[in-house]
Amino acid sequence: MGISYLKVGLGAVVIVAAAGYGIIRSGYVAQYVDQSQNHVVEHASYSISADAQALHDRLRIADLHNDVLLWGRNISQESSIGHSDLPRFKKGNVGVQIFTSVTKSPRGQNYKKNSAEAFDNITLLGWLQSWPSSALNKLSERALLQAQRLYDLEQKHPEEITVVHNKEELEVVLTARAQGSRIIAGILGTEGGHALDGDIKNVDRLYEGGLRLMGLQHFFDNKLGGSLHGQSKAGLTDFGKDVVRLMEKKEMIVDVAHSSPAVIEDVLAIATRPIVVSHTGVKGICETPRNLTDDQVRKISAKGGLIGIGFWDAAACDISPQGVAASIDYAVSIAGIDHVALGSDFDGSVTTAFDTSEYAVLTQELLKKGFTEKQIAAVMGENIIRFLLENLPQGQSEEETLASSN
Repeated sequence: MGISYLKVGLGAVVIVAAAGYGIIRSGYVAQYVDQSQNHVVEHASYSISADAQALHDRLRIADLHNDVLLWGRNISQESSIGHSDLPRFKKGNVGVQIFTSVTKSPRGQNYKKNSAEAFDNITLLGWLQSWPSSALNKLSERALLQAQRLYDLEQKHPEEITVVHNKEELEVVLTARAQGSRIIAGILGTEGGHALDGDIKNVDRLYEGGLRLMGLQHFFDNKLGGSLHGQSKAGLTDFGKDVVRLMEKKEMIVDVAHSSPAVIEDVLAIATRPIVVSHTGVKGICETPRNLTDDQVRKISAKGGLIGIGFWDAAACDISPQGVAASIDYAVSIAGIDHVALGSDFDGSVTTAFDTSEYAVLTQELLKKGFTEKQIAAVMGENIIRFLLENLPQGQSEEETLASSN
């Protein structure tokens, strides 16, 4: 989730304050907040060559980070708001998408220093969306509420999207797409381990709710350790280490986007499985507080991890398709072609120069940079697909499936 989210608290408070003048809580207000936070800069339609489009249509596109479930938007229909919905996923040929729940965001959010005690913008956004009291009061309930939105979408549109929990379910979707289906594999995660409400038992609860990826921090320190943007800059706490070990036992994917450098070092020291940085940039081409150093990129990739390159200003500096391609190119030069992926942060309160329907322009820019078809395929999706097939849990055995249905 990008920095422009600080406007949610201020803008929405002003709107809600107008309630005395006849404006009341409604979906219209929530929609206004959504529209004010998730932008695509105005641009002429991108001209895609026949060769680039044909290549893009052959690719398997996958992305590590999308926050669209936060907003309560009807993503079964194409919208002019934000960056993504089912019709736009199809236009962009997206086949695998990780959907992340956002459960807490401090007012005055910035990339340098935030207090965990600051007013929480998500509480206000939840109130505007008429969330139940359980979700207004507990962060774990917020994660599960957003996850349920994807399950509801799957129930209404089973031919268009399916929630994937394990390798076998992902393989089913990939096989269907290879045979001509446009169905999307949706994988659930959450942005920040504060979604556990400080209780390690909630790792099991979120897992049972379908989540297979968890970021350890967001914009503030939590009980697991320090945030890149927090006050302490500390490493993993004992609780954080216990959470990481339990996640590994359950074959959940550990995401260190937004984690302090000390947390990243601590995770790499104890992890027995590869980790991801779901949405980030690299300081070597974009020197901002949000991005990874070359050394961090090398260490994460050396252990089999993935670096998801983001599309917004603090990640890429230049948000044009050419600028994003340049960030990808630089990351590949440090990490190697097998360890760089897409980490859009679409619908994460960011401004981008293209949306999910326009992914082909990125394929074209990578072609212009001299990437081979195999290299483009790796970055645009194959690296994520391989990583998921290697790191998602195995599916249930026939005996387990029968037992769970009885």
